Amino acid sequence: MRVRPSFKPDSRLFSLAVAAALSLAGQAAWAQAVVASAVSPGDVLQVDVRIDGAGKLGYDIKRRGKEIIGLSRLGFNLANAPKLDGGFSLRAQKTSEHDDTWEQPWGERRYVRNHYRELRVDVEQKNRGGRGLTIVFRIYDDGVGFRYEFPSQPQLVDAAILDELTEFAVAQPATAWWIPAGELPGLEEQIQKAPLAEIGTANTPLTLRLADGTHVALHEAALVDYASMWVRKVEGQNLRAQLAPSSTGPAVVKHGAFTTPWRTLRIADDAAGLYMSDLELNLNEPNKLGDVSWVHPSKFVGVWWSMHLQHTSWNAGPKHGANTANVKKYIDYAAQNGFRGVLVEGWNQGWESDWGHGGADFSFTKPYPDFDLPALAAYAKEKGVRLIGHHETGANLPAYEKQMDAAYKLYAKLGVDSVKSGYVHEAGSMQFQGADGRVHYGHYDSQEGVRHFLKAVTEAARYKIAVDTHEPIKDTGLRRTYPNWISREGARGVEYNAWGTPPNSVDHEAKLVFTRMLSGPMDYTPGILSLVGADGKVFNSTQAKQLANFVLIYSPIVMAADLPENYAKYPAAFKFIRDVPTDWAETRVINGAVGEYASIARKDRKSDDWYVGAVTDGEARTLALPLAFLDPGKQYVAEIYRDGNAADYRNEHRFDLVTETKTVTAKDVLQLKLAPGGGQAIRLSPQR
Repeated sequence: MRVRPSFKPDSRLFSLAVAAALSLAGQAAWAQAVVASAVSPGDVLQVDVRIDGAGKLGYDIKRRGKEIIGLSRLGFNLANAPKLDGGFSLRAQKTSEHDDTWEQPWGERRYVRNHYRELRVDVEQKNRGGRGLTIVFRIYDDGVGFRYEFPSQPQLVDAAILDELTEFAVAQPATAWWIPAGELPGLEEQIQKAPLAEIGTANTPLTLRLADGTHVALHEAALVDYASMWVRKVEGQNLRAQLAPSSTGPAVVKHGAFTTPWRTLRIADDAAGLYMSDLELNLNEPNKLGDVSWVHPSKFVGVWWSMHLQHTSWNAGPKHGANTANVKKYIDYAAQNGFRGVLVEGWNQGWESDWGHGGADFSFTKPYPDFDLPALAAYAKEKGVRLIGHHETGANLPAYEKQMDAAYKLYAKLGVDSVKSGYVHEAGSMQFQGADGRVHYGHYDSQEGVRHFLKAVTEAARYKIAVDTHEPIKDTGLRRTYPNWISREGARGVEYNAWGTPPNSVDHEAKLVFTRMLSGPMDYTPGILSLVGADGKVFNSTQAKQLANFVLIYSPIVMAADLPENYAKYPAAFKFIRDVPTDWAETRVINGAVGEYASIARKDRKSDDWYVGAVTDGEARTLALPLAFLDPGKQYVAEIYRDGNAADYRNEHRFDLVTETKTVTAKDVLQLKLAPGGGQAIRLSPQR
């Protein structure tokens, strides 16, 4: 940082200096208090656990000897008992190592290595009758996960948790990419960039770039029957966990022994390293569903985009999109072009109501009179296509849960093996039914909301149905445990480009890769080759970027979202959309800077083909793409879809797309020339 030659002090630097001084003073008091320590398998990361003279718990993390997370507090505030903070002494500690490789049924890569050292620290509060707590750290070379374990004990039979005292004291000045927590539901806020010291209460993943270039992403794993974790700035760069509040009492209520979700920190040299980590997946339990061959990664089409363009409507009437004749055309189109699915929104009765503020009138078993559900499901099956179901709930959980079993049973009977669910509502207005039978309102990511989202997935699994959740709870790696939770939205999708309120920014995808996408698959609905939304609203994108997004923004189920007539106008670009798979054997991030650019190479799980997607922000760039990921000694045909020389997202040249082929080997380095707001997509096939 360059300091201005002035007698007036820089207030931010002064504040950071004061915070650093206080931190050093605090650390001095803890210097002799290390009670347990462990390092990652490759000696990259080290975790120290400390107890000070007052019995307060803390931890810190170093990377190659350099502090990343300074002394940070651990503990809880309880509503029904004295806080779990202070008076602790060490009861026991244990270190072990684990190393195995497991196979994903679908994913960004087929095989995942799970190699960590585990540190278990058992502590007790003797002044509270020996009340105990265990903190478990799993330390990988690319990150750390830790959680609390509450034992079964008479001193605390029920835990009513007001909030956690868990802290993350970021040790260096840092830049943050973040979205506010507790505001717009569905995680659909604009991703903001700011100095860490200036952010408010943030959702996770929260991505940080430290002063020395190290990248850190805060998140959580295995969020089950617990409130979602937000993080709020306490002072300086010290962040504290904040549990999504309940509207009926403490944030979390648990009985008997239990574990919290894992608090996770991916730590890497650069943005690319963050994406390459499998930390949250590894911290989840293995697949509980057994054989999941009924989950089918694939592409689909549907009536969705025409509704956002206001050409058709969800509700019945002269513009009703989900009518038998129209959907039959989409089934034919899907069959002709190799798409497995047809998504049908607006098929069921209830869309005439004020569903965005209630959803009480939705039926999930009764179609509109102009939609012959059994006949269309049968017709699709004859064509080798499946209908994709749709359940918009309006966030009215009591109304939805009453019909859930019947709705899934109907789909299973008709051969509909996946469903897109929706929870459109305003912040804090999700409806829940209490134990007394009365309806109340609250946050969708509260403990009650977390329970519902998982219930919807596990109940669907009973009928061999996969779930794609929109306006969802954030992904915390539960797709490993429940592989039918195949995708979710959880960020601003392409529909914002239709509405233009405002459209997604030109750097949106370059942000998503290293923020939202660190949590898991996103149903982004890419591939709008027309580059316009409702009333002619223009995308901040070239056509080449729309193709690149199929590789860049990962989801095992992907919608080719544009209208069939627009794909007919651009057959060269549509070829890539038809060809690109959605399930991968391997993934490599080649280039990346948060909010600036990204390039990713993925290998098809069913062939030896590789696909590349690259995007930039509003700046023109040339990115080097070494092809060392290809098999040595083989020649490959590269089918390239790139921005033309005149391409620019700001004018009519956004459609300037060049397609070309060349022969390459693993020794070659391609130069990806990206226009402002542009991208590039490549298919690499072994030469036959």
